[in-house]
Amino acid sequence: MIDTMEFISCLVKRGYTHFCTVPCSFASSLINAAINSNGEIQYIPCANEAVACSYAAGLALGGSKPIVIAQSSGLTNMGSCITSLLKPYSIRFPIIISWRGYKHGDSEIQHAHLATELPNLIQAYGYNPQRLSQNLLDSIEQINLCQTEDTILILNKGTFSEVRLDKKFQINLKKYPRRSEYLVQLDDLYKHSSTIFIGTTGHTCREMYSFMNNTKNFYMAGNMGGVLSMASGIAQSGVNNVIVCGGDAEFVMHMGGMTTCGREATAINLCYINFDNESNKSTGGQATQQGHVDYLSIARGSGFECFENIVTEVADFATALKFFDEKKGALFLHVKCSYDEIASRPPIESVIKNSIKVL
Repeated sequence: MIDTMEFISCLVKRGYTHFCTVPCSFASSLINAAINSNGEIQYIPCANEAVACSYAAGLALGGSKPIVIAQSSGLTNMGSCITSLLKPYSIRFPIIISWRGYKHGDSEIQHAHLATELPNLIQAYGYNPQRLSQNLLDSIEQINLCQTEDTILILNKGTFSEVRLDKKFQINLKKYPRRSEYLVQLDDLYKHSSTIFIGTTGHTCREMYSFMNNTKNFYMAGNMGGVLSMASGIAQSGVNNVIVCGGDAEFVMHMGGMTTCGREATAINLCYINFDNESNKSTGGQATQQGHVDYLSIARGSGFECFENIVTEVADFATALKFFDEKKGALFLHVKCSYDEIASRPPIESVIKNSIKVL
């Protein structure tokens, strides 16, 4: 195991400047250490992995020394940037990809394919896959190698020692209701109805499984950022009422889905609830750093009809839902929330069976 703080110190001494990341639980200690470094290495949380890769390319061209960190499923989002920008222009910087394993019944299903195929995907992109060493000096040599050779480093679980976020970087959401309180209300209002709920990946799906037992739910275990687009297709196929349970990090990941859905507003009946907890709960609770994002204005500009106020109380949530029950088209609701510390992962068989049965 590598001492994470020593690793960061070595990177700083060798001139590395930025971490461009989409957080991953396997790399949470490494990301936390960068955040705690107070700018010695600048942490750049990115909307998706393609953005991280392109941002790093710009940094590298400008003379900085960035490192990209993401999880295995995110490497697929990087594909176009890697093959049509980095390769032809010979732009090189370290890319660290966590290798998510898969064990039936004990892992989330979105990791099953790349659990065995990740090295083949890296090679298909024209890069050499290397497992990041758990020896400090060897790992630094591998990082430096990525500056001169087309190499992608594979990060195994437990490579870095634990680092928690300093208290000043931890988010305090106690003033907001837990997301589960809103979900319980949804379950009560729509129990045994024909309304279909589509949940985004991460703790949202887990909490829906735990707290919405009387509604028709589709749990999108992976494909983060694609929940609205899929829900829009379901709605346009003739399903009368579709409600999306999304989140702030998910909102920005593939935001083109907003404009596509908004364009088709007259042909669908869909409500998108953005449960905004300002963080990536599933990967360690790092802040999404999206306080500058005006979700309501983006939704309106994309063609959605919005509940005009940001919901911060369960009572306001009921009022907003009543407002939307009288509307049709593409609707949007921004809800501030905290979260339950522990949300159990639902059994895979139950998720697949229930999700397929919904439709």
